[in-house]
Amino acid sequence: MSITAQIAKQLRDVHFGGNWTAVNLKDTLNGVTWQQAVSKVHNFNTIAVLVYHINYYITEVLKVLQGEPLKASDKFAFSAPEISSEADWQKLVNRIMAEAEMFAAAIEKLDDNKLSDNFADPQYGNYYRNLTGIIEHAHYHLGQIVLIKKILNQPA
Repeated sequence: MSITAQIAKQLRDVHFGGNWTAVNLKDTLNGVTWQQAVSKVHNFNTIAVLVYHINYYITEVLKVLQGEPLKASDKFAFSAPEISSEADWQKLVNRIMAEAEMFAAAIEKLDDNKLSDNFADPQYGNYYRNLTGIIEHAHYHLGQIVLIKKILNQPA
């Protein structure tokens, strides 16, 4: 298996299952209501904001893989759309799952030699660092989502 195919697999695993931790976004978000998704727990970000945030970088880096310039800005990374219904919540969840698959497919198309090239600008490091960093980032915030979900599901 090529390195890019392995990276794509790991991205799919954190989103859809099959990773070493046995925790993934699809299963974790299954059953989360829109009210839970927007519920504030302590001073944590909401589940909806974390889901949006995970996907923000996938969306922006996917554009780069499709030939566009990098326009991402950390100041927009937590700017989740308003969620005021189950339809809004499902639209966000469906979008992030679809974009994760598109991103994995785009990664698979990369030649392994591309992984050592600078990503967009030398200050961001190489493609390998950015692609694997997105997976690490997803796992980090997935852990937060799991904990928030556990708190929200505690009996009153």
